Amino acid sequence: MSKRLLLVAGNIGSGKTSLTERIGERLGYRTAYESVSDNPYLSDFYIDMKKWSFHLQVFFLGHRAEQHLELWNDPRSAIIDRSIYEDAYIFARALNHMGNLSEIDYLSYKKVFDLIVKGLPEPDLLVYLKAPVPVLMERIRKRARNMETGISQDYLLLLESFYDDWMTNFDLCPVLTIKTDDLDFVHRPQHLDIVVDRIQDKLSGKEEVIFPKNGE
Repeated sequence: MSKRLLLVAGNIGSGKTSLTERIGERLGYRTAYESVSDNPYLSDFYIDMKKWSFHLQVFFLGHRAEQHLELWNDPRSAIIDRSIYEDAYIFARALNHMGNLSEIDYLSYKKVFDLIVKGLPEPDLLVYLKAPVPVLMERIRKRARNMETGISQDYLLLLESFYDDWMTNFDLCPVLTIKTDDLDFVHRPQHLDIVVDRIQDKLSGKEEVIFPKNGE
């Protein structure tokens, strides 16, 4: 199979990082992840979102554009944990909706975003992971990350509604939607097998297989 660039999208707690890691291991893809430890704005952002939202979004925009281009130019196939498109259509939109990103800053950000993504090569596949909000809340609670302590069910529902809007209009590449509430591709190899098969079928243009019920 020729070189591929895959993006993994989905709400917080949907399983993006776990799937990215395991697809990288299974298929030999290069992997890339969200910038957290080297992000100069993230800690300040969680202290004062209104002050630092614009700075954070601009940082993520540059980081993800660089990441997208680097992996596209790598001769190996690659998979990226979260897409550049989610920054604008999900998270910047949410910050604007909640009053943490002013309208003028949001419009300025979107103008730069539109210019940047116009020059990016299109991915081969977007893998969209989806799970009910109560499941996401339970996963977030279990992994107990300090920066996620303030995430509420209402916030996840807001993000989910924006994901629904985005998916309705997304047409850059084929989309494979995977419901992850009954899947455990971390601890059950057979579940990872199913996901890998679905990805390969989608990339080759075959019909999607149907998931077994009840996680069996």
